[in-house]
Amino acid sequence: MHRSAVAMDESSRLEALRKYRILDTQPEQAFDDLTLLASHICETPYALITLIDASRQWFKSRVGIDASETPRSVAFCAHAIQQQNLFIVADAHTDDRFRDNPMVTGAPHFRFYAGAPLVTAEGHALGTLCVADTVPRTLTPPQVEALQALGRQTLAQLELRRNIHELSSALAERDRAEQAQRQLVSELQNALASVNKLSALMPFCSTCQFNMVIAADPQAIPPVVDGVTQMLQGRHWDDQKVMEVELALQEALTNAIRHGCGNDPARYLQCCVAVQEPNEVTIVVRDPGSGFDAASVADPLAPENVLKPGGRGIFLINQLMDEVAFKDGGRELQMRKRRDRPPQHQSNCE
Repeated sequence: MHRSAVAMDESSRLEALRKYRILDTQPEQAFDDLTLLASHICETPYALITLIDASRQWFKSRVGIDASETPRSVAFCAHAIQQQNLFIVADAHTDDRFRDNPMVTGAPHFRFYAGAPLVTAEGHALGTLCVADTVPRTLTPPQVEALQALGRQTLAQLELRRNIHELSSALAERDRAEQAQRQLVSELQNALASVNKLSALMPFCSTCQFNMVIAADPQAIPPVVDGVTQMLQGRHWDDQKVMEVELALQEALTNAIRHGCGNDPARYLQCCVAVQEPNEVTIVVRDPGSGFDAASVADPLAPENVLKPGGRGIFLINQLMDEVAFKDGGRELQMRKRRDRPPQHQSNCE
């Protein structure tokens, strides 16, 4: 769209205005210089850089007026932004649109007004650079050209300010992303450094099939569970036992992601699966969380806890696996399953 074409979609215009993030900001010398030049060149006691919001006109810079804003309903600039070129009112007393305007009948007693619309490249008129006087008059051709040129400089200053702000935001976002990446790499390095520790914590393992670090993302669970399932099926475990291991592992990984990693996919947890050929599987799941006291977890089957969600995961794992233990303050879960449950020892009471 050509800059001379003013877009009349008010909602789009307001959205464009807010992208400049300039409303209600502090005075800035670059804008004050432009209003000062406009006042001198046009020989008027008033000069303003106005921005037209939904219900008000706000002054980014002003010469001769103390107020920082006025209602949009009395703003000459609200009319100016509907024009493509310079909007001039030679004598407000003889103009039906403005003769009863409170800015004409009362202070600051405008009679003359000229406003250059600040139109973006997309055709949105944000406001004006305008001048005003208390006597009826007009502008000379050189003054008209100068006011239009200053209007273009005002818009250029708005664009420069917006670009600087967006660049600063982009740099800040890049810094945050780099910091997050550094933290992620650090966590991954720490996790990888702990792999040997996991192996050392399982002296009963003779063959390690999986020793991995995975993202704390629920989508990472199925591949791990599928791998363990295939491994057990390859060792001819019956379907019931395999299903029990599947459910326990899925519950353990889900709990580690939800509680240990806070559902943050940028964090990582460890999973080690070892098989003692061919009758026993040991699984260790370790998360980077703050841990918990497993002994303090309430029994979910107790009448007072039936309607409470807490403790069900641990209860399920205990029911599915033969041995379950929590280490390192609850951050590490060790569980073991045997293909053939060992016979229960009978005590001799004779």
